[in-house]
Amino acid sequence: MATAMLPPPNLKISQWANKFLKLPSTAAEPGQYKTGRTPYVEEIMDAFNQSEIHRVVVKSSSQIGKSQMLLAIVGYYVHLNPCNIMVVQPTLEMSQDFSKFRLEKMIQDTPILTPLFYDLNKTRNPNQTILSKNFTGGRIVLVGANSASGLASRPIKILLCDEVDRFPNSAGGEGDAVNLAAKRTSTYWDYKIGLFSTPTNEGASRIDAEYFLGTQEEWQHQCPNCGEFHTLKFEDMQVEFSEKFDEFKNRTIKVNSVKYRCPDCGMDFSELTMKNSVQKYVVKNPDAVKNGIRSFFINGFASPWVNWKMIMQEWLESQGNSKLEQVVYNTRFGKSYRVKGEFKDENQFLRRLEPYDAEIPAEVLLLTAGVDVQHNRLEISIYGWGIGEESFAIRHQIIYGSPTKNSTWQKLDEILNREYKKPAGSLKIARTFIDSGYLTDKVYEFCQTRQVKGVFPIKGKSGQGLPIIYQIGKAKNSNVMLVILGVDTLKSEIMSRLAIEKPGAMFFHFPVEDEFERGYDLNYFRQLTAEHLVPRKSNGQVHLAWENIDGQKRNEALDCAGYSLAAMKSLNINWQNFSGVPVAQVKSKKPVSRSFDIYA
Repeated sequence: MATAMLPPPNLKISQWANKFLKLPSTAAEPGQYKTGRTPYVEEIMDAFNQSEIHRVVVKSSSQIGKSQMLLAIVGYYVHLNPCNIMVVQPTLEMSQDFSKFRLEKMIQDTPILTPLFYDLNKTRNPNQTILSKNFTGGRIVLVGANSASGLASRPIKILLCDEVDRFPNSAGGEGDAVNLAAKRTSTYWDYKIGLFSTPTNEGASRIDAEYFLGTQEEWQHQCPNCGEFHTLKFEDMQVEFSEKFDEFKNRTIKVNSVKYRCPDCGMDFSELTMKNSVQKYVVKNPDAVKNGIRSFFINGFASPWVNWKMIMQEWLESQGNSKLEQVVYNTRFGKSYRVKGEFKDENQFLRRLEPYDAEIPAEVLLLTAGVDVQHNRLEISIYGWGIGEESFAIRHQIIYGSPTKNSTWQKLDEILNREYKKPAGSLKIARTFIDSGYLTDKVYEFCQTRQVKGVFPIKGKSGQGLPIIYQIGKAKNSNVMLVILGVDTLKSEIMSRLAIEKPGAMFFHFPVEDEFERGYDLNYFRQLTAEHLVPRKSNGQVHLAWENIDGQKRNEALDCAGYSLAAMKSLNINWQNFSGVPVAQVKSKKPVSRSFDIYA
């Protein structure tokens, strides 16, 4: 009885984790959890114990121990301060995975927690499910950020949101997921909200915005020579490396050594020296404590599980490819990425025009086309594709005439049905996507009898994060197969590839004007680069939207290039085992039907 009447131990969350939290056998380092392995987690954990702090923000790279930190916070409240807890993941599926492979294992392997939960076997206890865990004095609820009902259904004291930059713009059409869930904490004076994420795009990153509202505490290392503290950055890394290219034009980097150069004294130090140096958080915005917000930043150079050679190899191999650069920026450097999409000078593309050795170069293995429909014309772009999705612009042509007239479509038919000559052999267009946003019925009529030739109508759907090939199915009131494209992702893909400066995988080649009347002049490149990403605020959340640059009204070249790229993507080509599509195959129905089945 005396033992039962004792107050709970007066521990901070980091102390609780060091004393009680056990890592499962499946963890990289199983056994007793130790914050000393990742010392940057202590301040973050203990910020939840500060009565004046209600919002804790963590902007970080991946593989810094974020999941274990989140679990330690949950375990502490279950054991010493029982209450209702909500954990929000970007999707319902991710919440289920977190529950089964993280949360349940922590409960089972941490002896102090196991008896506090009712029977975890949901088949014998209907109140204990994958997404709802009852324990003595409270409940853990796991939801997806795309579920408005899950976010708004119950009062909670502790709200933990993981990967907030991957949350949808709106939870089921009812508004920002974080704001919806945060309203559930309003009945508690001592509520806590934790926001965790690697950042995404500059200007549209939720975790960036939240971080700047807080104390902006950066994890820094002390220089062993001059004693100054600095955040370790890739710009200060001195790298010795060698490079080579394989037969598919993929670049491989071998990093021989990486050293950190102090920006103050200029001395170089090894990874081991810096990881053993004095480390601490340096606060950039201390006044934010008055608003109850602490924010933290950690990047991959501080992680005990990721070595510097690996990080710098990934960075060097990504150079010139903005899609790969963004992955490294977000997941290794913990920084948001500035998406390319506004080119200073359209003439840069004129300067890189090159002669082809035939109507289509020998490297081209596949042809696709994109068609835009306007009130007085059709515009078509034909692109060739080689190993590594290296792209060769073949022709951009305008077919003048009203799309209401059959004669206009007959001219398009001639372009789609002809053979295009290579130095040896020829190719026909394997797949064509036609925009059906204007004169929809006419486009459907044209495509319906030509789908066996790989001609399909498309419609665009806006929204961040949508896949390029978003949906395929029968069009409304028609038997034609309609392809829905994620146009925001598609335009980002085009702009990222245009920003690649060296020929190779995903590089765009453009030909000089010759006897084939290519159509690649200054006006074409103005249209191709006519849009840029602009931050827009909706439902309390900032997101990026593609809009025309001031003075640039026409963008048909960009649309046609995007449709052609999407047509190539829809074929699901394995480029390393692909030897091209001969004319005979394109003419026959069987291969085209087979490729359609793959993506349908």
